Amino acid sequence: MYIIAGLGNPTKEYNHTRHNVGFCVIDVLADRYGIDVSEKKHKALCGRGVIEGQKVLLMKPQTFMNLSGESVRAAVDYYKADAAADVIVIFDDVSLEPGQLRVRRQGSAGGHNGVKSIIAQLGTQDFARVKVGIGAKPPRMDLADYVLGHFSQGEQTQMDDAFDEAAKAVVMMITDGTDAAMNQFNRKKTAEV
Repeated sequence: MYIIAGLGNPTKEYNHTRHNVGFCVIDVLADRYGIDVSEKKHKALCGRGVIEGQKVLLMKPQTFMNLSGESVRAAVDYYKADAAADVIVIFDDVSLEPGQLRVRRQGSAGGHNGVKSIIAQLGTQDFARVKVGIGAKPPRMDLADYVLGHFSQGEQTQMDDAFDEAAKAVVMMITDGTDAAMNQFNRKKTAEV
C-alpha cells in the first residue's frame, strides 16, 4: 500500500494557503479517483482507495505542519510500510518558482519543518517526495507570513495547474517509478509569453 501524505495545516483559516499545497494535491487525487478523504485515523484525515490498480492511503495530517511526522509515522507503523518504497510526501517549496515541480527519491528537509518532522519520526530521509514551488518570499516579509498567506487570483490559476501536474507525478511514481516521474516532471517550465 502506498501512503501518500499531502502536508498542510488543518482548520479553515489555512485553507488554500501556500503552506497547504500538499492538501490541495490530495484533493485533486481524491476527486480524480473517487476516494473519500474524511476518515479520522493516524492523526490525519485519511481515505483508502485504488489508483491505477495500486492500493493507496491518501492522508492530510491534522497535527499542524511542524508535527506532520507523528501522523505519517502512525500510518507507516500501522501498515508496516517501508518508507523508501511506500511513502510519498507532497509539500510546498519556497526555493522553486510558483508552479514548478521537483520529484525526489530522498533528501534533506531543506528547511521545511513538516519534512523535518517526518525525517525525525521515521528516522530516515529515504522517502519519495513531490515539491510544489510557491516562489520565494518578498524581501522584508516574514517567511511564516508568506507561507501562511493566500495566492493572488493570478497565482491561483497557475497553482491549480501545478496541483494537477503534481497529482499526475504521484500517479506516475506509483505506476512507473520515481525515476520516470523525475524525468518527466523535473523539467523547468518556461513562462508563457
